Amino acid sequence: MKSSEFAVRVKNLSVKFDDFFAVKNISFDVRPGEIFGFLGANGAGKTTTIRVLCGLITPTSGEIEISGERFENFGSALKMKVGYMSQKFTLYDDMTVDENITFAAELRSMNKKRILARKKELLDFIGWSRPLNIMVKDLPGGQKQQVSLIASMMHDPDILFLDEPTAGVSPAARSRFWELIRKLSDIGKMVFVTTHYMDEAEQCGRIALMRSGELVALDSPEALKAQMFPRGLVELEPKYPLQQEELEKIKNSGFFTLFEPYGLRFHAEWKSPGTEENNRAWIEPWMTVRSIKPSLEDVFIRIVEGKNR
Repeated sequence: MKSSEFAVRVKNLSVKFDDFFAVKNISFDVRPGEIFGFLGANGAGKTTTIRVLCGLITPTSGEIEISGERFENFGSALKMKVGYMSQKFTLYDDMTVDENITFAAELRSMNKKRILARKKELLDFIGWSRPLNIMVKDLPGGQKQQVSLIASMMHDPDILFLDEPTAGVSPAARSRFWELIRKLSDIGKMVFVTTHYMDEAEQCGRIALMRSGELVALDSPEALKAQMFPRGLVELEPKYPLQQEELEKIKNSGFFTLFEPYGLRFHAEWKSPGTEENNRAWIEPWMTVRSIKPSLEDVFIRIVEGKNR
């Protein structure tokens, strides 16, 4: 495919600080209109990668194209194609909603006529109903994030980088924000999003999983589940409050390749196919055993956290 058919192309990207690789030799492509999830534990290299793709950090090595622009040609033309919403709220609490949005647009050298038209377009897009002269500090967290989204989109970028955009907001506000993300995808915007919420990651078309600066998996949520757990999982529910020695006995029985707490229950994977019936009979005095489909959290634990554990 021609490079212009991709919104983002990354090849052998590395970012090194002294002797430490924050990002090490990662490659991936993302198409226009795709919601692309970027997952990993804190320090995995997600934010560093996003900052490189936004032109905020110079990589140590590798090739990057953003909406057809090569990394070597970063400049105003490229930055007009990219919108970035930080994981930390970066607008000004002591300014109104209107002042914040206008200020963000003026930083992009937009003229007043374009600012007014674009502001109305985006406010209608998100369904904003509150006064524009309200101080940002008086908004709830979810609406602050909506204002941040508008500010990052005033220049009509092709690509949006959203770094944990719903961190610290209510579940209802998260749901509303993801409705906006899907609307952006529907109109052809490529949305590159990091999140620690697995229910949000499930809504991405594809997911890249980072661990210690390396890209360790890349596929759709369903494909990753099938790859990691081809035989599915079982959920174990204690029949009574188990003592630690009882849990250790079950965990170390040799029946499982995975045995992890999941709320008040446990998720486990049988080690040897064909032995499930005998294994169930041995476990059932302590726990109820039922077959389940794996979740994205199970995948995350196995791929991202498993090696460190």
